[in-house]
Amino acid sequence: MEAAQSYEITGLDLSGTEYTVEQTGKDKNFRPEYEAEDVTGDTIFRCTHQMYEENDTFPFVDENGNELLTVEASSAIDIAGDYVLTDSHTGEDIVVLDNDLSLLQDTWRIRDAEDESLLATIASRGGLVTAGRKLLPAGQFIGHRYEITDSEGTAVGTIESDFAIQDQYEITISDSSSIPVGPIVVGTVVIDAIQDT
Repeated sequence: MEAAQSYEITGLDLSGTEYTVEQTGKDKNFRPEYEAEDVTGDTIFRCTHQMYEENDTFPFVDENGNELLTVEASSAIDIAGDYVLTDSHTGEDIVVLDNDLSLLQDTWRIRDAEDESLLATIASRGGLVTAGRKLLPAGQFIGHRYEITDSEGTAVGTIESDFAIQDQYEITISDSSSIPVGPIVVGTVVIDAIQDT
């Protein structure tokens, strides 16, 4: 497998093991806005989920408004629910996020953008909680818990949120040597935004 660092995004230093991703509100067009911070509270990126004619796009910018990357729904790769992460500095597609969405479990895979090899998986916790989030009247406020596994299926981290009106996720990586940390932090935004639509 290629080194995990080869999948990182130019301009993002994600060498730590703990990050926070928060939905901070909605813009004037009612599109969800997000912000990610490192463990010291410094802003890593901001993002607004842009939805135009059923085409999901996510431009990510730094604290000064400079574009770092985009994530966009794509039909170019023949896998349902594909989102391609592109480095804005190099113009290169880095990874693809693909989704198996079901009533009982949400499973997202992070794949190499060229050969589609599996790099990591993000899977939601048990069926009752997932179903409750989708079916109960206030289910969207129930906290999330995802497990991050590497390409071999080894657990290497978690993504968790508490009961809240606006989601805030705590990302904890126990072993970053075998997974692409940047795409996982970015993927947390994509997962929340897609579930919200």
